[in-house]
Amino acid sequence: MNKIYTPLLMGIALILMQGCGSSTKEADLPVRKSCNLERLYKDMPRDIRTDTPDLTFVNALCAGNSDEVVALFREKKLFWDERPAVDAPYGRFEGLDDIRSFAKGFLTRFNATSATFTPVFQTIGGGRIALEGVFKFVVDGAIEEVPFFVITDLRTPIPDLRSPTRSLSLLEEVRMYTHYSFVPGLTPYRKPIFKPAHYEMGDPGLLTGAMRAYYEALHHAPYCNPEKIHAAFADECIVGGYDPWGTPILSKEEMSQNAHKFGYGLATYIPACVGMRYETIIDDGKTCVIEWCHIVSKQGQQERNRIAMSGCSAYTRNDEGYLCSVRISDYAGHEGEIDWTKTNVSREEAYSINLVDEFHGGCGMKEQED
Repeated sequence: MNKIYTPLLMGIALILMQGCGSSTKEADLPVRKSCNLERLYKDMPRDIRTDTPDLTFVNALCAGNSDEVVALFREKKLFWDERPAVDAPYGRFEGLDDIRSFAKGFLTRFNATSATFTPVFQTIGGGRIALEGVFKFVVDGAIEEVPFFVITDLRTPIPDLRSPTRSLSLLEEVRMYTHYSFVPGLTPYRKPIFKPAHYEMGDPGLLTGAMRAYYEALHHAPYCNPEKIHAAFADECIVGGYDPWGTPILSKEEMSQNAHKFGYGLATYIPACVGMRYETIIDDGKTCVIEWCHIVSKQGQQERNRIAMSGCSAYTRNDEGYLCSVRISDYAGHEGEIDWTKTNVSREEAYSINLVDEFHGGCGMKEQED
């Protein structure tokens, strides 16, 4: 047994040193702009596999290796007559040629000469992987840290650690999320990636435990219930990680106090003004990662200028089943800063997407149409 696993473990260690760690040169560079994701959760236990295609993808981007990125995809998706895609905050790249273009331009988009990636969380389930981590871009001789959700749809199963000779897993699609302010020149609008099956919040029964309790409390029209939201939280819960540069890191006590006030801010507008309809759920029993799109009511447009956009959230449970971390990446509250000359749809179209008159009372109680 040791003879089989020793070479494999050595290979994994080499991957970590080459792909996920900083080179000696980059480790000596000053950090000009730091993010909170890695620092907030440095003490939280996590299990990250290093032989998975999500890490191959991000490490190839950092290395500027477009051939390795493209090699993770095939001309068409396995069961659909569709091209593979990378959906980034600044555009959707479909087909192998576009994916190559995306990979070649990745560092340039962030004004970087090189980069490394530090994984923080990895959630595997249901044929997808949700990778959370920090790109550390080298820009003008200093490090700029940018936290990202990287969601990968698998074409083939991930490699089995017990079979080190097995071929690399392939991808169908990658979707990447970060705050718009981290991307030079990006305006705060992202058209929803998914088209909802119907304009209502997701069905609560698709979630379990603390996630279902949280979601039902959050989306119980007309306004969410803060007490029930906080009842799903552990005493020491942290909300944050994808905040813009300059967001201070508070003490654990302050973070927990803020987390247990979190729901009162939401109760002023959710879900009367806007709801988050989940479109993918990736859950490994410890962490649940949700990709979602906004459903907006007319009240939300009139009172808060809300527009339907895409977002991503992660929720980690402690050993007792309560939520000990909530991590959200979206552009909420920045609608007034949108430069409509930089968007891929018109202002009028954006305001018409996923728009409803109002949300029915309760949670997910809308009658289905024939």
